[in-house]
Amino acid sequence: MEAITNTIFNRLKAGESILPNDPEAYKLIEASFDTKKILVQMNNSSNPDEIRDFLSQITDTEIDESVTVFTPLYINYGKHTKIGKNVFINFDCVFLDLGGITIEDNVLIAPKVSLLTEGHPTTIEDRHSLIPKPIHIKKNAWIGANATILQGVTVGENAIVASGSVVLKNVPNNTIVGGIPAKIIKNIQP
Repeated sequence: MEAITNTIFNRLKAGESILPNDPEAYKLIEASFDTKKILVQMNNSSNPDEIRDFLSQITDTEIDESVTVFTPLYINYGKHTKIGKNVFINFDCVFLDLGGITIEDNVLIAPKVSLLTEGHPTTIEDRHSLIPKPIHIKKNAWIGANATILQGVTVGENAIVASGSVVLKNVPNNTIVGGIPAKIIKNIQP
């Protein structure tokens, strides 16, 4: 039973760093190619119901009929992504989700947004290790075009991330952030 619960994917979701010589590291590449097979079909569909069905297969969850995804969408794993209701994901987004991505209800994600839950150490000798940290986008948030949300970030309820921003730190509820690195621009009324 322990072998099942302690897979490389569960260890990543739990925040464990993975060394390049991990005996299960090959499973990451295999899973990515399995996901890619479904992505090719999803990204070639123009039928919203089919797209949601393919995304349900990729995430291993039920994607609500209120969710709209404009393809292409790129995901490296998928099973660590959870998407709420009434979510809109625009064209050309990238989700690296080994660390876990949670998108709550009523979130808007503009084109070319990257949600990147994976990073690497800065030391040369350890650089091929994988460090996962989750991303959480709370309800009613709006992520502007070409924004990048980095690992370990929570975007607060009703928050707005300005287009082109790189978000390294948590975004408080009811704020607008922007820039590189993103900083609070102003507070907004809920």
